[in-house]
Amino acid sequence: MISLIMAGGSGTRFWPASRRNLPKQFLRISGDKSMIQLTFERLLPLIPPERIYVVTAANQADLVREHLPQMPAENIIIEPFGMNTAPCIALSLAFLSRRHLPTESMIVLPADHVIQDTNAFLGSLVQAEEVARQGFLVTFGIVPEYPATGYGYIEAAEAIGNGVFSVSRFKEKPNLETAAFFLKQGNYFWNSGMFCWTFADITKAFETHLPQALEVARRICAQREEHGGSADVNSIYREMPKTPIDIGIMEPARQRAVIPVNYGWSDVGSWKALADISPRDEQGNHFSAEGFSLAASGNYVHCGKFVALIGVQDLCLVETPDAILVTTKKQSEAVKDVVEHLIQNKLENLL
Repeated sequence: MISLIMAGGSGTRFWPASRRNLPKQFLRISGDKSMIQLTFERLLPLIPPERIYVVTAANQADLVREHLPQMPAENIIIEPFGMNTAPCIALSLAFLSRRHLPTESMIVLPADHVIQDTNAFLGSLVQAEEVARQGFLVTFGIVPEYPATGYGYIEAAEAIGNGVFSVSRFKEKPNLETAAFFLKQGNYFWNSGMFCWTFADITKAFETHLPQALEVARRICAQREEHGGSADVNSIYREMPKTPIDIGIMEPARQRAVIPVNYGWSDVGSWKALADISPRDEQGNHFSAEGFSLAASGNYVHCGKFVALIGVQDLCLVETPDAILVTTKKQSEAVKDVVEHLIQNKLENLL
């Protein structure tokens, strides 16, 4: 088994801590290690460093080397720029197919997820590899804890093994009423964005459902093999269909399986999501440094200074040297609108 870690995202919903030169996956937001370091180390009991690869945008390659010095430098697969998950997986597949046999299996993981039960996680990878060797494209469905509207869902159908089900369909992010229905039905799971397949099966899936992506990826690899680091592949990469892997490959594929898992997973998609998994005091407040609260509850404070909270509830307060964010937890995902404002007003120093 090998693992491919996708680490090219911009993490705009974690502004002002996340910036263009320091995206979310390189932040130390849930401990003293960055998210990509935690993702890498989580794999090591099962997969050695030389069989772990990272695909990332060109402007983040140096950060990957800095955060993962124990991984061979040649295991970094460089996108000219960020596109979407299908292009980055296609590019990785074209690169890795020159190193690995068609019968080998591949685990694909985002770099910026939190998983609390590592043993259960590793066990699910072993199980997924067994299913993938039967010809399935495997995904991991998170057992839902509440009717979330911020995740896509996977509808499971009949059982095809012990704790493994065929996939009926993928569902986009629902409204609250639909999410509550999914929760009640019991066969709907949050889409984790984690996958397992063999090289042969995912190659066949791309050739069938998204051939342009694989053709572009192979051209890029050929150019890089011929010209090395001087190869200019930007114009070629722009020909990629800017499609998520779920829509481009998993939805039209026939042999699909889902493994329901429950190991303390979070995609940490917002400051509220981070607050939900962070330690809190008796009033439900989290302080990253010293703090004081009076008639205040449920607040999240990410700040290096002493902060006093009086009479406020369910706020997120985030400070960096050049910016301060104050939002309610309920509206924390709208931080991406702040980033859009900064872009439109050419406030590049804050991006």
